[in-house]
Amino acid sequence: MIDKIKSLEIIARLLEPDKESQATLTQKVLNHASSFMEELDDANAFFQNPEPNNQETVSEEPSSIDDLLHFIGKEIEKDGINAASGGHMGYVPGGGLYPSALGDYLAAISNKYAGIYFPAPGAARMENMLIRWMNELMGFPSNATGNLTSGGSISNLIAVVTAREAKEVKAKDFDKLVVYLSDQTHHSIQKALRIAGLGEAQLRYLPIDDSFKVDVSNLEKYILKDKASGLIPFFINASLGTTNTGTIDPIEEISTIAQKHEIWFHVDAAYGGFFRMLPEIQKCTKGIEKADSITLDPHKSLFLPFGTGAVLIKDLTSLYKAHRYTADYLQDLVDSDSEVNAADVSPELTKHFRGLRMWLPLKLFGLKPFRAALEEKMLLARYFRQQVESVEGFEVGPDPDLSITVFRYVPLSGDANAFNEKLIKAIQDDGRIFLSSTMIHGVFWIRVAIVVFRTHRSKVDLLLKIVQEKVNELSEK
Repeated sequence: MIDKIKSLEIIARLLEPDKESQATLTQKVLNHASSFMEELDDANAFFQNPEPNNQETVSEEPSSIDDLLHFIGKEIEKDGINAASGGHMGYVPGGGLYPSALGDYLAAISNKYAGIYFPAPGAARMENMLIRWMNELMGFPSNATGNLTSGGSISNLIAVVTAREAKEVKAKDFDKLVVYLSDQTHHSIQKALRIAGLGEAQLRYLPIDDSFKVDVSNLEKYILKDKASGLIPFFINASLGTTNTGTIDPIEEISTIAQKHEIWFHVDAAYGGFFRMLPEIQKCTKGIEKADSITLDPHKSLFLPFGTGAVLIKDLTSLYKAHRYTADYLQDLVDSDSEVNAADVSPELTKHFRGLRMWLPLKLFGLKPFRAALEEKMLLARYFRQQVESVEGFEVGPDPDLSITVFRYVPLSGDANAFNEKLIKAIQDDGRIFLSSTMIHGVFWIRVAIVVFRTHRSKVDLLLKIVQEKVNELSEK
């Protein structure tokens, strides 16, 4: 057995490259990353790879780092949406700040388990500090808590499950629960309800006004009617920045009604939450401090890499009731009286130390450039809307609340929806800028979502030029 162990050790030690090999690998990866970033400004925002490699499976034999980096460059980085590009203005893009990559590198090297305080007190304190900062930004009390998640979908799921436990609803009453939302609500809310076992709950879709905001004029009437019918008003969702158009719902009015009727009030601020660093947005989002839960996505308007979300919950007791479990093998753990264990407030047990990717850029840069970038993106959305509206034939949506705006071209003859379907495809096929589209109440709109921190006026001017070019080309056919 000893001889077998020794022979296996020799092979197993290949997993630990020596210092010189580590330096070589690191330098080659850094050189590749540097080249990628240097080319970003001139690179397409969307690639269509006509001959994708089906990716050979893993094998017993090693590959060279040069071959692997070449594959990544061709088959990964130049295939599909270039999410790091300032030309990515489709969906709700994020960022990919360079110091965040360094934070992930350090987190992976140290391999700290951030789910429980005992094995990684420093990591737990860092993540809890970030939660406290976000709670303060949203106006939540100092004893509110939360969790750094993988994104808004898990954050919304945590909020729904916590609401279910807080309201002590039983399975026999699931079909009597009523959830109030609009057709502009992100579909992860409906998905969360289904995963949480509340698929039988009744969804009450509130109408939206001409600005695509929730019309709350009849919300209280719906609630009273539902109560009179023996139903249980359970959950109200408001959006601080819808995915479709970046609209901010009337949060203060909704919060007042929710509190009056003791209904769980959730604000999905995945996209728009960090715009509250701007005084202008703080003023128009009053009432958010009355919410029971809030979803945030630092990988959107805080420009961090994908996989960085957050949920804020006002009531720790309900959060524990929904998620806290223990096991015999954890009997050696010593909890901190002042720190929350991430594993106790989330479905996740095994948890990446994702706080470092957020902490490092915030501390390294300070908040000032983040605030400037957010205001710049808002102004760029308004600038695009003003410019395109001034050109004959174009129609625009409502004034943008944040940094998303919608537009369409209305030809003199023919179906406008069909024309704009061709227009978005022509823009995507061009590749220099990536946009996406949406359908709102039968109208086909093209979305311009300006969220990437690398998007500046030069890219918006390029977009305006491309849009006009493609309209002219399609009109001539």
